[in-house]
Amino acid sequence: MTTSPFTITTDPRDEKPQYVLPLVVRLEKTDPPARTDALETSARAVLTVLDDPRSSGDGEWAEAVDAWQDARIRKVVRRARGGEWRKAQTLPGITVTGRSAEVRVYPPVPLDGWPRELAKLQVSGTDLDDPEPPPPAGPATPVLWLNPEVHMSAGKTMAQTGHAAQLAWWELSDADRAAWRDSGFALAVRTASPERWARLLRSDLPVVRDAGFTEIAPGSCTVIAGHPALL
Repeated sequence: MTTSPFTITTDPRDEKPQYVLPLVVRLEKTDPPARTDALETSARAVLTVLDDPRSSGDGEWAEAVDAWQDARIRKVVRRARGGEWRKAQTLPGITVTGRSAEVRVYPPVPLDGWPRELAKLQVSGTDLDDPEPPPPAGPATPVLWLNPEVHMSAGKTMAQTGHAAQLAWWELSDADRAAWRDSGFALAVRTASPERWARLLRSDLPVVRDAGFTEIAPGSCTVIAGHPALL
């Protein structure tokens, strides 16, 4: 009997209560954000909520954040516009703004316990374009490198860049975290060339391996976190 390449293997993290980190991107019909800026803003939003005092110690979000990080670090990106976006702003969370993108991140919620205002927002079909190719990232800028051979919707990719930023955050020292915080969590998202991607896979940098719940096969390597402090 053959095994389907899309079979999801068991993982001990699946035995724990499952939480998800909700992110909502503002997507107005007449003025959508640029794709790369949305990807970068999503990653910074994840770092911002991880660094928030409410997410650790005795903070009001700490219990949910700990439960979320002990299981799979699921993230789901939904989209909102107009009145939906205004309602989304009323829930506890943090809005992070890029050059053209706005992303609101919320404390983790149970997988089947989304707030009503967010549960009704759409997930699929979130796609964006760059009006022009993004410039090369600066030599000291952390870069989240996308796999050139894996194609995902903008919403899915936003979740993946958030994963990569989180993996890098876990690996950093307190001093390196403070420096990143002081920079406003400066980072870039770029698609690697096939040659660069092959080199990155041979490095010790954090790699996002997707669980395969949506869009792509389980185990797919999607993003590598190239933070200078980890090189």
